[in-house]
Amino acid sequence: MKHEWKKQEKEIYMPRNKPEVVTVPEYKYFMLDGRGNPNKEEFSEVIGVLYSLSYAVKMMPKKGFTPEGYFDYTVYPLEGVWDLAEEARGLDKLDKDSLIYTAMIRQPDFVTEELAADVINSVKHNKLHRLLENVRFGTLMDGLCIQMMHIGPYDDEPQSFATMQDYCEKMNMRRTSMIHREIYISDTRKTAPEKLKTVLRFKAEVSS
Repeated sequence: MKHEWKKQEKEIYMPRNKPEVVTVPEYKYFMLDGRGNPNKEEFSEVIGVLYSLSYAVKMMPKKGFTPEGYFDYTVYPLEGVWDLAEEARGLDKLDKDSLIYTAMIRQPDFVTEELAADVINSVKHNKLHRLLENVRFGTLMDGLCIQMMHIGPYDDEPQSFATMQDYCEKMNMRRTSMIHREIYISDTRKTAPEKLKTVLRFKAEVSS
Protein backbone atom coordinates (compact mmCIF):
# COMPACT_ATOMS: atom_id res chain seq x y z
CA MET A 1 0.00 0.00 0.00
CA LYS A 2 1.30 3.44 -0.92
CA HIS A 3 2.41 5.53 2.05
CA GLU A 4 0.68 8.91 1.94
CA TRP A 5 1.87 11.33 4.61
CA LYS A 6 -1.35 13.38 4.54
CA LYS A 7 -3.34 10.30 5.56
CA GLN A 8 -0.90 8.22 7.61
CA GLU A 9 1.01 10.98 9.42
CA LYS A 10 -1.79 13.44 10.14
CA GLU A 11 -0.46 14.36 13.56
CA ILE A 12 2.77 15.65 12.00
CA TYR A 13 1.55 17.17 8.74
CA MET A 14 -2.17 17.91 9.02
CA PRO A 15 -2.84 19.55 12.42
CA ARG A 16 -5.95 21.59 13.13
CA ASN A 17 -5.97 25.36 12.64
CA LYS A 18 -5.59 25.90 16.36
CA PRO A 19 -2.53 25.29 18.55
CA GLU A 20 -1.65 21.89 19.95
CA VAL A 21 1.26 20.10 21.60
CA VAL A 22 3.11 17.52 19.52
CA THR A 23 6.27 15.44 19.91
CA VAL A 24 8.13 15.17 16.60
CA PRO A 25 10.60 12.27 16.23
CA GLU A 26 13.87 12.22 14.30
CA TYR A 27 13.56 12.24 10.51
CA LYS A 28 15.97 12.17 7.55
CA TYR A 29 16.26 15.11 5.16
CA PHE A 30 17.99 16.54 2.14
CA MET A 31 18.86 20.10 3.29
CA LEU A 32 20.15 23.36 1.86
CA ASP A 33 21.16 26.40 3.92
CA GLY A 34 20.61 29.93 2.71
CA ARG A 35 19.95 33.54 3.52
CA GLY A 36 17.63 36.12 1.99
CA ASN A 37 14.12 36.86 0.79
CA PRO A 38 12.24 33.64 -0.06
CA ASN A 39 10.37 35.51 -2.80
CA LYS A 40 13.59 35.87 -4.82
CA GLU A 41 14.97 33.53 -7.48
CA GLU A 42 17.62 31.97 -5.21
CA PHE A 43 14.99 30.32 -3.02
CA SER A 44 13.16 28.99 -6.09
CA GLU A 45 16.41 27.35 -7.18
CA VAL A 46 16.82 25.81 -3.73
CA ILE A 47 13.33 24.31 -3.97
CA GLY A 48 14.03 22.94 -7.43
CA VAL A 49 17.24 21.19 -6.34
CA LEU A 50 15.59 19.60 -3.29
CA TYR A 51 12.69 18.27 -5.33
CA SER A 52 15.05 16.95 -8.02
CA LEU A 53 16.79 14.86 -5.37
CA SER A 54 13.56 13.74 -3.72
CA TYR A 55 12.00 12.56 -6.96
CA ALA A 56 15.25 10.85 -7.95
CA VAL A 57 14.90 8.72 -4.81
CA LYS A 58 11.25 7.92 -5.47
CA MET A 59 11.84 6.98 -9.13
CA MET A 60 14.79 4.66 -8.48
CA PRO A 61 12.86 1.43 -9.16
CA LYS A 62 11.79 2.79 -12.56
CA LYS A 63 15.45 3.46 -13.32
CA GLY A 64 16.35 -0.17 -12.65
CA PHE A 65 17.45 -0.07 -9.01
CA THR A 66 15.28 -0.80 -5.98
CA PRO A 67 16.94 0.08 -2.65
CA GLU A 68 16.63 -2.35 0.24
CA GLY A 69 13.47 -1.61 2.19
CA TYR A 70 11.96 0.50 -0.59
CA PHE A 71 8.20 1.13 -0.51
CA ASP A 72 5.93 3.28 -2.64
CA TYR A 73 5.18 6.67 -1.14
CA THR A 74 4.16 10.25 -1.81
CA VAL A 75 7.12 12.65 -1.85
CA TYR A 76 7.15 14.67 1.36
CA PRO A 77 6.43 18.43 1.35
CA LEU A 78 8.96 21.22 1.38
CA GLU A 79 9.90 22.47 4.85
CA GLY A 80 11.87 25.42 6.12
CA VAL A 81 13.53 26.22 9.44
CA TRP A 82 13.66 30.00 9.75
CA ASP A 83 15.77 32.39 11.80
CA LEU A 84 16.67 36.09 11.56
CA ALA A 85 20.09 37.70 11.42
CA GLU A 86 21.05 39.37 14.69
CA GLU A 87 21.22 42.87 13.18
CA ALA A 88 17.60 42.60 11.99
CA ARG A 89 16.09 41.63 15.34
CA GLY A 90 13.90 44.21 17.03
CA LEU A 91 13.08 46.15 13.87
CA ASP A 92 9.51 47.38 13.48
CA LYS A 93 9.19 45.65 10.12
CA LEU A 94 10.51 42.23 9.07
CA ASP A 95 13.53 42.54 6.80
CA LYS A 96 13.11 39.48 4.59
CA ASP A 97 16.59 39.92 3.14
CA SER A 98 17.93 39.15 6.64
CA LEU A 99 16.14 35.82 6.95
CA ILE A 100 18.36 32.79 7.53
CA TYR A 101 16.95 29.41 6.56
CA THR A 102 17.47 25.72 6.09
CA ALA A 103 15.16 24.38 3.39
CA MET A 104 14.58 20.64 3.38
CA ILE A 105 12.50 17.71 2.21
CA ARG A 106 12.11 14.64 4.38
CA GLN A 107 13.22 11.26 3.01
CA PRO A 108 11.84 7.79 3.78
CA ASP A 109 13.58 5.65 6.38
CA PHE A 110 15.16 3.37 3.77
CA VAL A 111 17.38 6.23 2.55
CA THR A 112 20.87 5.76 3.99
CA GLU A 113 23.83 8.16 3.85
CA GLU A 114 25.38 6.01 1.13
CA LEU A 115 22.17 6.00 -0.94
CA ALA A 116 21.75 9.75 -0.49
CA ALA A 117 25.30 10.34 -1.72
CA ASP A 118 24.64 8.16 -4.77
CA VAL A 119 21.47 10.11 -5.54
CA ILE A 120 23.25 13.47 -5.25
CA ASN A 121 26.00 12.27 -7.61
CA SER A 122 23.43 10.91 -10.06
CA VAL A 123 21.50 14.19 -10.15
CA LYS A 124 24.79 16.10 -10.58
CA HIS A 125 25.54 13.94 -13.61
CA ASN A 126 22.16 14.65 -15.22
CA LYS A 127 21.53 18.19 -14.04
CA LEU A 128 24.59 20.20 -13.14
CA HIS A 129 23.64 22.92 -10.62
CA ARG A 130 25.93 24.87 -8.31
CA LEU A 131 23.63 24.30 -5.29
CA LEU A 132 24.08 20.53 -5.49
CA GLU A 133 27.55 21.03 -4.01
CA ASN A 134 25.95 22.46 -0.86
CA VAL A 135 23.27 19.82 -0.25
CA ARG A 136 23.44 18.05 3.10
CA PHE A 137 21.81 14.77 4.09
CA GLY A 138 21.17 14.15 7.75
CA THR A 139 18.69 13.82 10.58
CA LEU A 140 16.82 16.40 12.64
CA MET A 141 14.51 15.96 15.62
CA ASP A 142 12.14 18.72 16.71
CA GLY A 143 11.00 16.93 19.87
CA LEU A 144 8.38 18.68 22.03
CA CYS A 145 6.70 21.48 20.08
CA ILE A 146 3.68 23.72 19.71
CA GLN A 147 2.18 23.65 16.23
CA MET A 148 -0.90 24.62 14.25
CA MET A 149 -2.12 24.85 10.67
CA HIS A 150 -1.97 28.42 9.41
CA ILE A 151 -4.50 29.10 6.66
CA GLY A 152 -3.87 32.21 4.59
CA PRO A 153 -0.99 34.30 3.21
CA TYR A 154 2.52 33.86 4.60
CA ASP A 155 2.58 37.52 5.63
CA ASP A 156 -0.28 36.81 8.08
CA GLU A 157 1.70 34.18 9.98
CA PRO A 158 2.54 36.53 12.92
CA GLN A 159 -1.12 36.37 13.97
CA SER A 160 -0.95 32.57 14.19
CA PHE A 161 2.35 32.70 16.05
CA ALA A 162 0.78 35.07 18.59
CA THR A 163 -2.05 32.57 19.09
CA MET A 164 0.50 29.79 19.53
CA GLN A 165 2.45 31.82 22.07
CA ASP A 166 -0.71 32.45 24.15
CA TYR A 167 -1.50 28.73 24.06
CA CYS A 168 2.06 27.87 25.04
CA GLU A 169 1.81 30.03 28.16
CA LYS A 170 -1.62 28.62 29.06
CA MET A 171 -0.13 25.12 28.90
CA ASN A 172 2.58 26.21 31.38
CA MET A 173 5.22 25.85 28.67
CA ARG A 174 7.77 28.21 27.21
CA ARG A 175 9.23 28.63 23.76
CA THR A 176 12.88 27.60 23.75
CA SER A 177 14.02 29.44 20.61
CA MET A 178 12.82 32.09 18.17
CA ILE A 179 13.73 29.72 15.34
CA HIS A 180 10.62 28.11 13.86
CA ARG A 181 9.66 25.50 11.27
CA GLU A 182 7.22 25.87 8.40
CA ILE A 183 5.82 22.96 6.35
CA TYR A 184 4.29 23.97 3.03
CA ILE A 185 1.24 21.79 2.47
CA SER A 186 -0.18 23.82 -0.43
CA ASP A 187 1.21 24.34 -3.93
CA THR A 188 1.51 28.12 -4.28
CA ARG A 189 1.20 27.80 -8.07
CA LYS A 190 -2.29 26.34 -7.74
CA THR A 191 -3.63 27.83 -4.48
CA ALA A 192 -5.02 31.29 -3.78
CA PRO A 193 -3.10 33.11 -0.99
CA GLU A 194 -6.10 33.11 1.35
CA LYS A 195 -6.33 29.30 1.08
CA LEU A 196 -2.67 28.41 1.56
CA LYS A 197 -2.04 25.78 4.25
CA THR A 198 1.22 25.97 6.20
CA VAL A 199 2.12 24.04 9.33
CA LEU A 200 3.80 26.38 11.84
CA ARG A 201 5.86 24.87 14.63
CA PHE A 202 8.27 25.98 17.35
CA LYS A 203 10.12 24.03 20.01
CA ALA A 204 8.91 24.32 23.59
CA GLU A 205 9.46 22.87 27.03
CA VAL A 206 7.45 22.61 30.23
CA SER A 207 8.13 25.57 32.49
CA SER A 208 9.83 24.68 35.75
